[in-house]
Amino acid sequence: MESWKRTETLTVDDALETIGFGKFQWKLSLLTGLSWTADAMEMMILSILGPQLRCEWRLPSYKVALITSFVFVGMAMSSPLWGNLSDRYGRRVGLIMSMCWTLFYGLLSAFAPTYSWLLFLRSLVGFGIGGIPQAVIFYSEFLPRKMRGTCVMMMSVFWAVGTVFIVLLALWIMPTLGWRWLLVVAAIPLAMFIAFFPWLPESPRFDLLTGNAEKAMATLQRVAKDNGKTMPPGKVTAHTQRDRRKVKDLFSPQYWRMTLLLWFIWFSAAFNYYGLVLLTTELFQSGGMCGTPQGAKPEHSCNLDCNYLTSDDYKDLLWTTAAEIPGVLVFLLIIDRIGRKKSMAMAFFMFSLFILPLYACIGRVAVTIIIFIARASIAGGLQVIYVYMPEVFPTEIRASALGIGSAISKMGSLITPFIASVMLRRSVYLALSLYCGCSLLAGVACLILPIESSGRSLQESNLNQMAGAQEVTATNE
Repeated sequence: MESWKRTETLTVDDALETIGFGKFQWKLSLLTGLSWTADAMEMMILSILGPQLRCEWRLPSYKVALITSFVFVGMAMSSPLWGNLSDRYGRRVGLIMSMCWTLFYGLLSAFAPTYSWLLFLRSLVGFGIGGIPQAVIFYSEFLPRKMRGTCVMMMSVFWAVGTVFIVLLALWIMPTLGWRWLLVVAAIPLAMFIAFFPWLPESPRFDLLTGNAEKAMATLQRVAKDNGKTMPPGKVTAHTQRDRRKVKDLFSPQYWRMTLLLWFIWFSAAFNYYGLVLLTTELFQSGGMCGTPQGAKPEHSCNLDCNYLTSDDYKDLLWTTAAEIPGVLVFLLIIDRIGRKKSMAMAFFMFSLFILPLYACIGRVAVTIIIFIARASIAGGLQVIYVYMPEVFPTEIRASALGIGSAISKMGSLITPFIASVMLRRSVYLALSLYCGCSLLAGVACLILPIESSGRSLQESNLNQMAGAQEVTATNE
């Protein structure tokens, strides 16, 4: 009798493995990828706004840095809130609310009359952007195990497309229409996502966790129908006891080491990635280590006077931004071959290695090539973190874990403008050394993570795992 009951019980993993990757996931990839494109455009625009507003509003370096930092302050404040919202009320609810919020304040910021208003409105944009990474959780919960690493990494292509697209738009819009119109156009992917959002179902894993087994089953049947597959026999069933765990469980004996290491890795990845994004325009304008103010010592200073970005600056920025596409493709090929931990470590070590040539007085072409490789490395590594995070935490705290981790990363993003824009004026060596050293430590942290998650099923609650073990025992008896 117990054996018969066991065969009638169907898990979400069982269903998704049978249904496989098909038409439904392709459509889901495009829609969640659109949210990733929107996120990338809102982030990349910061490196373009800085030089423009420094000249247009005659801003000192620290005020330019604050424009970027205020966005990250908003993101750091909101990421845990969006994660908690997604764990309590659904992935779908958290994602659409964050996208609507970002669109509204993104458009409003284009009409900011003063510097203070711009800081305020862009911080609210950052508050909305803090919830967009929940798209990764949402997407990963619909994927079969063997496709998860590849598919989540493929979302990075949408990020790379967004960063390249905004630079192309800037090359066209900035010389004629100005930065306000660029902010308006950058909001178009957000509007497109919201328009198609009604098609998205809720995650069946979340529905099952909240006791709505019938809705979870209906969603899985919809996925199977779209993919032209037949559902395996059995039904998913909700557990009579809900193990609604709390964020403090991130520091339980099972997870505390993982949590702390991932927080540092998150911090370092964002610190280095956004630092390099901002550093790119600064180095192009200053001429790198070769461009120093008259009378200043080359090893200590960098000339960063008020200069509008030229067409050459935009073209070089386009080349270095395009590095994200081959970077993602390389890590897409290796993530399942060498594992998540080694992939992240390799990204950080390569970034450190290719930061070193920037210490020397090298030409503009060489700077472009070096930044291209360094950015390809750190961009690929950052996306591997998004693959790894959902695989090591259970469903009921997965969104919260990602939200808090994302908030920690924004602490690094918040600090980095003062390194890339302010400290760089005083000492290029010191600024580069901070990025290089932080990246090396993060690489070591990746290697000592306690779990390699390649090929691992997404975890449900510990209660669910114990229930499954009891069923197996009953069957054997």
